[in-house]
Parts: sequence; structure tokens; C-alpha cells
Amino acid sequence: MTAGEGLGVLVLCTGNSARSILGEALIARMGDGRLRAYSAGSKPRGVPHPAALRLLGAKGFDVSAFRSKSWDAFAAPGAPRIDIAITVCGNAAGEACPLFTGAPVRAHWGLADPADTTGGAAAEDAAFAETYRLLEMRVAAMLALPLEDMAPAERRAALNAIGQMEGAA
Repeated sequence: MTAGEGLGVLVLCTGNSARSILGEALIARMGDGRLRAYSAGSKPRGVPHPAALRLLGAKGFDVSAFRSKSWDAFAAPGAPRIDIAITVCGNAAGEACPLFTGAPVRAHWGLADPADTTGGAAAEDAAFAETYRLLEMRVAAMLALPLEDMAPAERRAALNAIGQMEGAA
């Protein structure tokens, strides 16, 4: 890592439309230059979930930058270096990830998929708000760690412990 360049954090899920998009947004905002945030999926849906975009818009994010993309983009030549890869769904955690530039530490922060919520927009919005809250707690806990000074095994253990916080799926 060069001076002035934060750790690269890639948030992974199967569809890259809900949890991983929320995680990317939170890490980018809360990391404030200390972390570089990305998200991707093994089988991207192609567009972020409308409820994710509604929530992020209401929280003051510029939603035009968010898109659903394949994790293969982060294994391609010229891809940004990834120091930490966090899976937020069980499917992505169990899949064989490509080799990302940077040989990242992998951790799992499993959360229920808010996109599976039924009952209309109000129920969806409530589920996405809860997922956002749980991710915000995890990102705050991650930022309280001396990530830059931790050995890979220490980083992995600490990040996986964060994944067991309230709401772990």
C-alpha cells in the first residue's frame, strides 16, 4: 500500500444488488479515505435493487455510481488491489472466489437478504433499513481496528468475529 492509499475492501454477494451495495456505500462513507470500497457478485443481477437505491438516496448517497457487477472484474489485469474481501451472503461465502489482485484476507458477515422480503415497498424498505443498520455496526467495528497494522491472520479473525455480531445469518 502506498502513502495516501487506503486498504481495498471488496464486499461480495451473489447478486450484487442489495447487501453488497449497502456495504460498499457504508465502507466508502465511513472509511473516509482510509478504505477504498467496492462490491461485486458471483452472478450479478445487473442492477441494484430499487429498495437499496431508495434507502441510499434517502441517506444522502449519490446513487448514480452504484451498479451490479461481476467479481471477475476484480480478478482482471489492472483491477484495483483488494486487501479485504467480505462475503455478506452464505452462497457467496461457499463459492470459489477468483484470485483477486492483492491476495486479500477473506471474512464472512452473513446477513439475511432484504431482497427476499415480501409484502410491498414498506416491508422492503424496513428490511433494507435493518440490513443497513447491521452493516453500519459492522463497518464501525471494523474501523475501530488497527487494520493497517494487523497481520493477515489477526485481520481475518477480527473481521470474522465482527461477522458474528447481532443479526448474523
